[in-house]
Amino acid sequence: MTGAGERVDVAVIGGGQAGLALGSYLRRQGRRFVILEGADEPAAAWRQRWDSLRLFTPVRNDSLPGLPFPGDADTYPGRDDVVDYLTRYAQHFELPVELESKVLAVRQGEEGFLVELRDGGYVADQVVVATGPFQRPRIPPLAAQLDDAVVQMHSADYRRPSQLPDGSVLVVGGGNTGYQIAEELAGSRAVHLAVGSRQAPLPQRLLGRDLFRYLEAVGFMRVTVGSRLGQRMEGGETLVGSSPRGARRRGIELRGRAVSASGRQVGFEDGSELSPAAVIWATGFALDHSFVQAPVFAEDGRVAHRRGVTAVPGLYFLGLPWQHTRGSALLGWVKDDAGHIAERIAERAGVAERARAVV
Repeated sequence: MTGAGERVDVAVIGGGQAGLALGSYLRRQGRRFVILEGADEPAAAWRQRWDSLRLFTPVRNDSLPGLPFPGDADTYPGRDDVVDYLTRYAQHFELPVELESKVLAVRQGEEGFLVELRDGGYVADQVVVATGPFQRPRIPPLAAQLDDAVVQMHSADYRRPSQLPDGSVLVVGGGNTGYQIAEELAGSRAVHLAVGSRQAPLPQRLLGRDLFRYLEAVGFMRVTVGSRLGQRMEGGETLVGSSPRGARRRGIELRGRAVSASGRQVGFEDGSELSPAAVIWATGFALDHSFVQAPVFAEDGRVAHRRGVTAVPGLYFLGLPWQHTRGSALLGWVKDDAGHIAERIAERAGVAERARAVV
């Protein structure tokens, strides 16, 4: 591990798609920078997803800047394809990714930002928090009321059907993750899917073409968070390639919102109950920026920013859901915000360099 106090122009926290995309821009600028990744392997967030995961965006929409995603443009990459691509991306651009470098704190110092690691740290002129949207699995409190005999896991821990005991499975969560996992499990057991709020289902392909060709053509993926449409869409999720009708055709029984649990039973909002052998909580993730010790948070705890730029000069965020557009946190669109942050970094560095020249 690097000794405490080594100075860099930019410290990027997070070695996923957002951090790597930004790294390619910083490499072009000739910056001294480091990408700090807490896990012991590249593309850690993707490695933690289930084996059969398949992107709902095709290869043509999955590239980071400067290196095309390999494969047929109309195919849909799996989890391992993404892991391989991101690993190769870091190698291709010779990005300075430091694994097993969990950041404990970021705070402002007299000569820059102090980035504290378990063993050492950095002093950085500028810092970008690019830890992504999959940080802390979110499990509802009612899970604690279930008996130990019911096997429970969050979708972050689910890999394959063989992890689960024989018997029926309840998947809780009506987003893309919940539907994909339920559809896989339906091939080997009885599956119930609890959907709290219905999402608008869209077909994967329409008139022989991938859905995202149409979404890009009409500007859907570029809708900004500040627009009237963006404000209505923020916080929602669109089902791509899955639907309630399709789930029923696969033998999945749809349930309403799960509202209670006791012993081995889960209760639903319509008053019905189920005693599953296992429950998978496909209930999403919460962001965790508690290590950032700077005045960048609003009263509701969310990061206060304008397209990733905070009120603290030199401190940025990247890869947040709806950071600027619907696609901000997605593999093939994060490059837009990464380029924007890279430009702000260059502007601030230029101001500092001119100030030093005058002195």
